[in-house]
Amino acid sequence: MTDRKKKADVEPKLLSGGNPQIPKGEGNGPVRDYIAAMPDWKQDIGQRLDDLIVGTVPDVHKAVKWNQPYYGHKDKGWFLSFRCYTQYVQVAFLKGTSLDPMPPKPSKHAEVRYVDIRHGDVLDEDQFRSWIEQASNLPGEKM
Repeated sequence: MTDRKKKADVEPKLLSGGNPQIPKGEGNGPVRDYIAAMPDWKQDIGQRLDDLIVGTVPDVHKAVKWNQPYYGHKDKGWFLSFRCYTQYVQVAFLKGTSLDPMPPKPSKHAEVRYVDIRHGDVLDEDQFRSWIEQASNLPGEKM
């Protein structure tokens, strides 16, 4: 059995709240792996978010860092990430205080704002597209 086959047979570990533990990596592959490992209904939310982001910012750069997908512009920084918690998927707009209207949930980080998506919530896709577009046009966070 090859190493590649062994890795494919191993399910990613789910951390606290069901957040998948995916190795760091750049590009679509690690993000695809993260979304595939999201448990239950959260996987559909992750795929929908990815589709909205790519549909709004077709040249978006993706990566997995700190066990969550990040979206940004290559060499210009990150504007959005998301992760699983027990009862919701949390979307982080890294410069969220600059968005109009601001996403609803504050953070301990000065500029970050969150949106929590719970099972059964209906995404306001027009609002998300607006936030994604606005966020993608702001200076990104270097990490």
